[in-house]
This record gives sequence, C-alpha cells and structure tokens, in this order.
Amino acid sequence: MPILKRALFTSSLLFLPFALCAALPPCSIHPPKGASQDELVRLSKISEQEARSIALATVKADETPIVKSAELEVEHGCLVWSYDIKVPGQNGIHEVFIDAGNGQVLSRSHETEKQEQAEQKQDMQGQPK
Repeated sequence: MPILKRALFTSSLLFLPFALCAALPPCSIHPPKGASQDELVRLSKISEQEARSIALATVKADETPIVKSAELEVEHGCLVWSYDIKVPGQNGIHEVFIDAGNGQVLSRSHETEKQEQAEQKQDMQGQPK
C-alpha cells in the first residue's frame, strides 16, 4: 500500500470514535457505565408501551408492522428503547431508537437481513456499541 494511502487510512481510523459518538442526536439520559438492567429501568421515564407506540408510528407501511424485539439498552452512551420492527412484504428490519427519558425518536434506520445477522453476532460476542 503506498505511503499516502496508508497515512490516509490510518488517520481515518483515528476519527472513527468521534464519528460513532455523533451517531445519535443528544439524548436526555446518560446512564453510568456498567449500570444493571434494574438501574436502567429505574432511570427510564418513558414506559415500554409508550416507546413502542412512538416507534411503530415512525414506520409507514400498508400492512401492520410487527415488533420483533424490544429492549431497554445503552446505545452510544444514551438510554434508549430499541425496537426491531418487521413490515410484512418488505425485506429487512426497521431499527428505531426512542429516548427513554423524553420519548424523542433518536434514530430510525433500515437494516437488511445480512446487516441484522451481523449485529446479532456482534451482540452475542459482547462487543460494545
């Protein structure tokens, strides 16, 4: 690899953590590292049912969307309700993050089946988000 390409590649890796921190807009609850699931539940101001309704409202579909998984978790330092939503007749999963403090939609994305499987594998290996 030529020196210039190697230098550009290496310098881009240095900025990767900063790009990941900017992945979500500002959130209202930043739990301490290592907080237990019980602590996360106590910190949450939005119920799972409220967050579910908000997440489902973000997915536009002709058929009724189905929540495949729901989890209260820390994502990029923010306490969020995370939803994987399947729309019948569409490929992949809609992933929606709801701020567990104020109900704001922090992120909404569509993942292919392959991307979803890679994320599940990463979760099983305990890699940080």
